[in-house]
Amino acid sequence: MVESWATSSGTLAEVFGVDLHVEVGAGGLRAGLMDALREAVRGGRLAPGARLPSSRSLAADLGVARNTVADAYAELVAEGWLTARQGSGTRVAQRTAPRRPQPSGPRHPARRTPAYSLIAGSPDLASFPRAEWLKASRRALTAAPHEAFGYGDPRGRIELRTVLADYLARARGVHADPERIVVCAGFVHGLMLLGRVLRARRVREIGVESYGLDVHRDLLARAGLRTPPLPFDEHGTLTGELGEAKGLGAVLLTPAHQFPVGVALPPERRAAVVDWARATDGLILEDDYDGEFRYDRQPVGALQGLDPEHVVYLGTASKSLAPGLRLAWMVLPERLAGEVAEAKGDVDWSCGALDQLTLAEFIASGAYDRHVRGMRLRYRRRRDQLVAALAERAPEVRVSGIAAGLHAVLELPVGTERAVIQAAAWQGLALQGLSAFRHPRTPAARDALVVGYAAPADSGWAGALDALCRVLP
Repeated sequence: MVESWATSSGTLAEVFGVDLHVEVGAGGLRAGLMDALREAVRGGRLAPGARLPSSRSLAADLGVARNTVADAYAELVAEGWLTARQGSGTRVAQRTAPRRPQPSGPRHPARRTPAYSLIAGSPDLASFPRAEWLKASRRALTAAPHEAFGYGDPRGRIELRTVLADYLARARGVHADPERIVVCAGFVHGLMLLGRVLRARRVREIGVESYGLDVHRDLLARAGLRTPPLPFDEHGTLTGELGEAKGLGAVLLTPAHQFPVGVALPPERRAAVVDWARATDGLILEDDYDGEFRYDRQPVGALQGLDPEHVVYLGTASKSLAPGLRLAWMVLPERLAGEVAEAKGDVDWSCGALDQLTLAEFIASGAYDRHVRGMRLRYRRRRDQLVAALAERAPEVRVSGIAAGLHAVLELPVGTERAVIQAAAWQGLALQGLSAFRHPRTPAARDALVVGYAAPADSGWAGALDALCRVLP
């Protein structure tokens, strides 16, 4: 018969932060206690040098005779697991960790962490408005109704959807109704839901831009959708040729600031893609990933404003605030709103209600507008410093795509992109070339770097800029 024994009053847990469990078998309590102590030391729960309770206090805690504990301690001291000195009590012995066997296969050099990164796609995380966000969170939490702590509407909190409808109409020219907004956990989550709905609607192909993120193409492919590249030139997607494409049910575009090339879709091409959607009953998925950040020109309104029934508008807080918030939104045509909400599920499992309420309060209080204005000035200064440094140290390099957003495109001589990226790696600088964003079925046409200038900390910005200029041809 085997009995179980464990500490009850918490002496060991209070001293070491661990609980010991002893199986009392044929060996009795002493053997069980010794086994438990050996395993605790071996597993790291009792660290070298940790002081054990006295035999008297541990015996009282366990409800056993003091001699049982004293004998167990003495034997473990003899085995080298513990040490006992007059005046310092009984402690876990200092033990040398066993050497791990060396792998027998070929050794690979450890990857060096870059000292600097100019990878595009991230805002300045150090500038997240912590104090204002905390104030908004407190106000939102105080005012939150009790039902806000339940499972929630899959479309998202009505407070956030109402505030978003007003903000998007004012700032981006979006025709939004709270009932047609679905809050999601980032753009990728929204695209995943749309892919599922479109596949159920028997859409088989979604045209994508010749340059874009492979993660978006892969996600649509996993939904069972083909993603042929759309024709492209220096002004963006050639939407006038969409009528010649057979089988397209939707297109995914970044019309306000093409990622990563950086151009805005010209008005005649905006009109052409809307005409295509109306003529074919197709759908336009508009990724407005950095719509708030415009510097040298008036903001370009959302494409959705031209035809809300044929455009799904997707916005996000990832660039304006921080990607870690995992908050984004879709403004949907009436015919799709219910289906997307249903695809999301019966409850809002992906977006925390308190974060949604905080963002609603953050926007309604005006803090969001103030933050965006401040970041717009900060990013513009960064962009100007980048352009000035290139003009001084690499005047042959042409910079484009800088009227908006958080990145710039640096044109390189033909055939030099890979060499420049390798040279940057040796300088401790992480960079991406334009080819990293090219659709596999798009022919290579130019060599360039996509330089994100928003994310580096102030302390590292000068070093990153210097490393970039050193590797340019």
